[in-house]
Amino acid sequence: MAKILIAGGGVGGLAAALATARHGHRVTVLERRDSFTELGAGIQLGPNAFHALDRLGVGDAVRRRAVFIDELRFMDGTTGRKVRSMPLTGAYRTRFGNPYAVVHRTCLYEPLLAACRATDGIELRTDSPVVRYAQDTGSVTAVLAGGERLTGDALIGADGIRSTVRGQLLGDGDPRVSGHTIYRSVIPMAKVPEDLRWNTVTLWAGPKWHFVHYPVGGGEFLNLAATRDDGATEAVAGLPADRDRVLAEFPDLGSTARRLLELGENWKSWVLCDRDPADRWTDGRVALLGDAAHPMLQYAAQGACQALEDAVVLGALLDGPAADVVQRLEKYHAVRHERTAKTQLVAREMGRQLYHPAGRAARERNARLAAMTVDDLYDTVQWLHGERDFGAGADR
Repeated sequence: MAKILIAGGGVGGLAAALATARHGHRVTVLERRDSFTELGAGIQLGPNAFHALDRLGVGDAVRRRAVFIDELRFMDGTTGRKVRSMPLTGAYRTRFGNPYAVVHRTCLYEPLLAACRATDGIELRTDSPVVRYAQDTGSVTAVLAGGERLTGDALIGADGIRSTVRGQLLGDGDPRVSGHTIYRSVIPMAKVPEDLRWNTVTLWAGPKWHFVHYPVGGGEFLNLAATRDDGATEAVAGLPADRDRVLAEFPDLGSTARRLLELGENWKSWVLCDRDPADRWTDGRVALLGDAAHPMLQYAAQGACQALEDAVVLGALLDGPAADVVQRLEKYHAVRHERTAKTQLVAREMGRQLYHPAGRAARERNARLAAMTVDDLYDTVQWLHGERDFGAGADR
């Protein structure tokens, strides 16, 4: 039995705690904030996420709070015409073994948190920001902001895109600012006209912008997310945005999408950031996970999914004596690196080639998508949605 320290109590950190504790390890989760909560709005979960959640023991709890989507719908945002849609029911669920769903972020986070609280061997600590670590051949020590030191057999940095653990491990500076600003709003479904209450993830693509919406909260709310490729250079998170400003950012949006955008209220804005794939996630008894290891843009809808996959693989590979921790963490990186790096780079390219083209490039994109069969679409996402083992060493 090993003592595992986890910096960060978000989705990735809690998933890692469950995955390691189920193999008999003692786990301490060190959350920098004063409570275990999760910020954010809607989140998409592919079948691969549910395979991971099932192995963590919380799949059914998340399903009870999820909305199972009928299709992914791609629209030309200026003309309002449907370009292509990918059905997500019958044949899709049979092929990939699970549904595609959307949830409010808290509907994913709270089942993970409840499971951690119900699991012997998991200690959850707030007001415990990890500022650095130290290690020797036999242990690693997490140093907290107040000077307290906690020692264990391994330290997992699951402390997000601005991870202090990563900062010491890699020293690669601030995240890359994408130049894309996203505006988010969640509104009661009761305020949405009935003819616009679609059980779909709908994307309206325009020149250097796009708009996505889908139901969350068991269908009681509609999540709105509008993104502008505006060249933003400063990273911001959760800043209030004036409604008139948001509407003015999307003047070319077609009439139906415009009706939905105008329903938004209490808008907040983020400037999206990611990082280049890192060649190294480990330093002896220290390893990175989730956004600390491979932060990615939203365009592949895989950020949380990949963090959950990380946790499952990490838990499986740490199923062994504490003396082997260094080698097992190195294998964890070897197993996960290629898949997550590909996802990071594909997410970037989706933003450039699929979401934001203009003029001739947009017309060619529409023609390519319209020519694809349903099987073509399923084949395209097979490598992401169809993965069940997440690499060697993931247990069932």
